[in-house]
Amino acid sequence: MRFLFAVAFAPLFGQVHPGDSIQRAIDAAREGAIISIDPGTYREVINVTTPHVTVRGTGKSAGDVVIVFNKSAGDSGSTFNSATLNVRAADFRAENLTVANDFNATHPQLPQGSQALAISVTADRAVFRNVRLLGNQDTVYLGTSDCKPGSGEPCATTRQYFENCYIEGNVDFIFGDGKAVFENCEIHSTEHKGGYITAQGKHYATQDSGFVFRHCRLTAESGMTGVWLGRPWRPFATVVFIDTAMGPHVEAAGWREWHPGETSYLESVYYAEFQSKGPGATGKRDPHTHILDRQEAARYETRRYLRWDPLK
Repeated sequence: MRFLFAVAFAPLFGQVHPGDSIQRAIDAAREGAIISIDPGTYREVINVTTPHVTVRGTGKSAGDVVIVFNKSAGDSGSTFNSATLNVRAADFRAENLTVANDFNATHPQLPQGSQALAISVTADRAVFRNVRLLGNQDTVYLGTSDCKPGSGEPCATTRQYFENCYIEGNVDFIFGDGKAVFENCEIHSTEHKGGYITAQGKHYATQDSGFVFRHCRLTAESGMTGVWLGRPWRPFATVVFIDTAMGPHVEAAGWREWHPGETSYLESVYYAEFQSKGPGATGKRDPHTHILDRQEAARYETRRYLRWDPLK
């Protein structure tokens, strides 16, 4: 196996070719490293524990570099052990590549055990640009790593930014208690009987977290119906859609209870929209929905909401 890094020199720049290991390149790199990945398919699990690392596909499109694996909650012991890419260090960047979990390519999607993450991000200031994230149930987990429910200690905020990305899945496929902005992204619902785009869930009411979708497009496989904008994973959740085009697959009510008849989380969540458009934006929204005015929507401008400039 060819490998251009030497641990002793801990390089800032490196190239990964088909047949090489991306994980070995990341393990050998030091803080600030930029790792360029040649077109190809890399079947491995990636763990990022060094801060300020960038991985960048060198193909003409994000589909030319594919990082893929097929772990699931059922075979790994937990949803949180199933990710193809695990980001645990701050200031990570991914550009122009695909991260996928293809567990459901060879296994049926069942109610239990089929959760299969493409990415798990539990670190602050992660940026994904022109990245494709592929899965079905629980594709993208964005969360904190230090929350201790009941301890009285606040959870540290972890922020993530997605720009010009494509994210697909069907059940709760963008979930967690991270603080994230998705800008100019396509959010695609894969084939399934209904589905849920988001399952945001704070540990307590004042936790500084939430998902904001700005100028995005909600699309789906042909014939898909019964897709909800979100359901709250826990009693507290924040999800906001700003200037987003919604296809006909989106349910008219928009938002749904976690387990109707069993939970009453919608009483304590914050679900909001501003200038939603398209066939999925019509109809009578659930009465808990906040319809924002322009001044209220301005609070969710990317830099203002994240209190950080991910565009630098």
